[in-house]
Amino acid sequence: MPFTTRRASLFILCGSLLMAAGCSRSWETAYTPLEGAADSYKLAGVSVIVPQSLTVSESETSYVPKADIVWVEEPAGDRRAQVARIYEEGVRAGASGLRGSTPVTIEVTVQKFHALNMKSRYNAPQGTGVYDIVFTARILDAASGAELVPTQQILANAPARTGDAALAEEAAGITQRSTNVAQIAATVAGWLGVGPDNRTTFRRLGG
Repeated sequence: MPFTTRRASLFILCGSLLMAAGCSRSWETAYTPLEGAADSYKLAGVSVIVPQSLTVSESETSYVPKADIVWVEEPAGDRRAQVARIYEEGVRAGASGLRGSTPVTIEVTVQKFHALNMKSRYNAPQGTGVYDIVFTARILDAASGAELVPTQQILANAPARTGDAALAEEAAGITQRSTNVAQIAATVAGWLGVGPDNRTTFRRLGG
């Protein structure tokens, strides 16, 4: 393809992304760290709620589908159930360092899980793309069900890789799924105080 044609195609592509997602904006991984959770609690279970009110999109016609759940990397099926498993794996891994004596259940309610569709994953310009992950979490006494830590909203947004960078990730065995499980795990670990504080902000086009 001639250089001028490639340039024109990239300009059109970027224009489409800008119209779909707006200008580059600020994103964050954010939570209020819990004091004393690491030494007080031990994990007995994880409960993940994916409200039926959340919208789901498998569209490949837009770089940034407008929906609460965008998830197409796994085979066709119940996307809410697939997302619930991603969250459960991430929360279990993140809370695995709890070393206290009180058995607890961490209850998570999904508010958003917006990964990349294949259109964005492979065709969006490098330096764009966001994993938009938002949920609430609370801690319950596993025996009585009493609330020990009230509901807190947690943002686990992270940059996503697209184009050649995405292909390089996949060649190394790194999938969107493994990336998002790891991001949820790191965020929960930071929230509970059993891992590094991974709160951060970044600017990026996507989401």
